[in-house]
Amino acid sequence: MFFPGLFASTRADGISATPAQNFTQWVSSIGGRQTSAGTMVNTKTALAVSAVRACVTLLAESLAQLPCELYRRDENGGRTRATDHPVYDLIHSAPNRKDTSFEYYEQAQGCLGLEGNHYALIERDGAGYPIELIPVHPKKVQVLKGTDGMPYYRLTDLGETLPMHMVHHIKYFSLDGYVGLSPIDTNADAIGLALATEQHAGAVFQRGATMSGVIERPKESTPIADQAAIDRLLSKFAERHAGLRNMFSVALLQEGMTYRQLAMDNEKAQLLESRNFGVNEVCRLYKIPPHMIQQLDKATFSNIEHMGLQFVIYTLLAWVKRHEAAMMRDLLLPAERKNHYIEFNVSGLLRGDQKSRYEAYAIGRNWGWLSVNDIRRLENMPPIPGGDRYLTPLNMVDSAQMQQSYEATPEQMKDIEEILCRT
Repeated sequence: MFFPGLFASTRADGISATPAQNFTQWVSSIGGRQTSAGTMVNTKTALAVSAVRACVTLLAESLAQLPCELYRRDENGGRTRATDHPVYDLIHSAPNRKDTSFEYYEQAQGCLGLEGNHYALIERDGAGYPIELIPVHPKKVQVLKGTDGMPYYRLTDLGETLPMHMVHHIKYFSLDGYVGLSPIDTNADAIGLALATEQHAGAVFQRGATMSGVIERPKESTPIADQAAIDRLLSKFAERHAGLRNMFSVALLQEGMTYRQLAMDNEKAQLLESRNFGVNEVCRLYKIPPHMIQQLDKATFSNIEHMGLQFVIYTLLAWVKRHEAAMMRDLLLPAERKNHYIEFNVSGLLRGDQKSRYEAYAIGRNWGWLSVNDIRRLENMPPIPGGDRYLTPLNMVDSAQMQQSYEATPEQMKDIEEILCRT
């Protein structure tokens, strides 16, 4: 049961503060801000930057395609899938009646990549086990810090406040431990610069004249007294040489007129370099190798595979651990965490090419820690009869036995002494 008085606090003047005055709210709740580049950056405008959208969707789709399993530890140190547990189907197949597991995890990671937080309401059965996870948009949730130090969640649309055990909360990097920081808001200037560069490029092709400058007439020429004639001259010049279709056209000027260019062209303004710099800045923000969002100018076939593995190890695994730890905290009962754990299977992403995999399988098979069925299981192939046997190299013996074989027996020591005496 929720008690509104739980959030009441006392100010310095002794007056009790209202509940709304005693909460911690994350920075991404702000509806965007003006950046140094003069652009407004919020969730909607940030997604207009192709690099931001590519990085966010790459992380969301990469995590969503991983199978999520609930395992139970056995007495021998092994593990088995806990398919009989109520939480297994929830996290593996259908988190709620509307979403598939892929859709749910994709949306959850997308909210984390944009807003820094993911919230889902937990519906439980009579035994306390969760039976449904209902996602809530991060901007519709306020995090309140209770007097007991625990987080409480206020649903702004419904005007209700829920305790921690009723909300599944995953947060990104946090400074206060209650809400995650939004990458969009904390790095608005980097995204705003990329957005401004894209807007500038669009403006160049929409309105820019390749020969932007002034038309000069010799001093000896009679001035044009009719302003309408000047307007017709400029209008005709812009009509023939402005816009995308008329780029790089040739102009013919009469009466001794000359054309002097004033504006920098795209090459001098380094427009392409600026756009590439914006892509690299966004990749640095999300710790994603540029080649994974189709930025292939500096990628080579010799290092792409290793960079892909680095993406899984140093980028994706951190997000995976956030999801796993939050689900174990919110979805498993305290007594179950000793023998149960939730894990995303990332082994498929860590596999190398076919030649490297087969060489590794051969080493494991020859040295005795992989059986035929172990290898077939890793390759998603069915087991075969007799495939559970393990090999032992014949040229390898126990080191303790080797040490004992070098120690002489008493009879051998007596023979050695007799030989030494004869000498």
